[in-house]
Amino acid sequence: MNSISRLLLACGAALTLTVSAMAATPRQAKEASQVRNIIDKVNTHWQTTHKPEAWSFWHVAAYHTGNMEAYKLTGKPEYLDYSLAWADHNQWKGAKGDDRSKWKYNYGETDDHVLFGDWQICFQTYADLYNVKQEENRIKRALEVMEYEMDTPQNDYWWWADGLYMVMPVMTKLYKITGNQKYLDKLYDYILVSDSIMLDNETGLYFRDGKYVWPKHKSVNGKKDFWARGDGWVLAGLAKVLADLPADYGHRDFFETKYRRLADAVVASQQPGGYWTRSMLDPEHAPGPETSGTAFFTYGLLWGLNNGYLKGAKYEDAAKKGWNYLRGTALQQDGSIGYVQPIGEKAIPGQVVDRNSTADFGVGAFLLAACEYVRYLEK
Repeated sequence: MNSISRLLLACGAALTLTVSAMAATPRQAKEASQVRNIIDKVNTHWQTTHKPEAWSFWHVAAYHTGNMEAYKLTGKPEYLDYSLAWADHNQWKGAKGDDRSKWKYNYGETDDHVLFGDWQICFQTYADLYNVKQEENRIKRALEVMEYEMDTPQNDYWWWADGLYMVMPVMTKLYKITGNQKYLDKLYDYILVSDSIMLDNETGLYFRDGKYVWPKHKSVNGKKDFWARGDGWVLAGLAKVLADLPADYGHRDFFETKYRRLADAVVASQQPGGYWTRSMLDPEHAPGPETSGTAFFTYGLLWGLNNGYLKGAKYEDAAKKGWNYLRGTALQQDGSIGYVQPIGEKAIPGQVVDRNSTADFGVGAFLLAACEYVRYLEK
């Protein structure tokens, strides 16, 4: 992006801020300005303490989804440059294997696991960067991988809850770029299989994967064990999907209903302190606050309020309580984000999660929630 384009984008972001602030009350405008400062503090702290030259696996890529949201809100060129440097470092690829006969979609961190969703979340950011500047190389690998995958007979690619955030938005982003209807058809086919594996029809919540389905797996008190970050991935992923689905999509009602039902279950399990415990329906299983799940939930609820999918005090109160936790407890004095459960797949009794527990994906989730809260205040 040249200097003139960046200047125009920055001016546009400033104009949006001015117009939005005019529509908000003075108190809302002041708070929105404070949250914008928090976004800058948090993102600047992360970027000055972590080089962009990191691999394209899920946890780093999840940070970049938050960074790109911060860029869209603020127009700050340093945010854009950071994601561009990361994408260039990774050759605009996820897993780099080129021998299709070796491509796998079970869990794996090797270059042959091209079809595994943890290696595909990077395509979200590559698509966003393509929309900033339409250079073919930015999405060439994403199109190659996803279109190959859609031409296989398998439909069980999303066998764990995290995958619904990692890849569902890739499908809708690439649909918007290409107009290829197959992305929407396969989106529906794949999530039906996901639902058959992990969806709890009683609550509308998702078990993390097939290993954690009740009663085969139980919390310490014998309850259903829904992992907060896992369901956070799903709610946030559904929000991103709904943002990009065409209005006339035949299965739009399916996704809207799923999103609203999950939002209701999320609100019902929120703790008085505004956070969600790692085991959502059994706080005693792993007591105390956790930031990544809380941030994804807060983002998902605020997005629904901002876009008319959720209405009423119940949702507004839950979203504000979530943000108050993120700002008052998760955010540390130096701009780091604490109380993030480390990489894992379940709530672990006795695991210590405190103010010093931070991670890239937790920062990304915080940025998503903070950006959506600014929009809530300024709309």
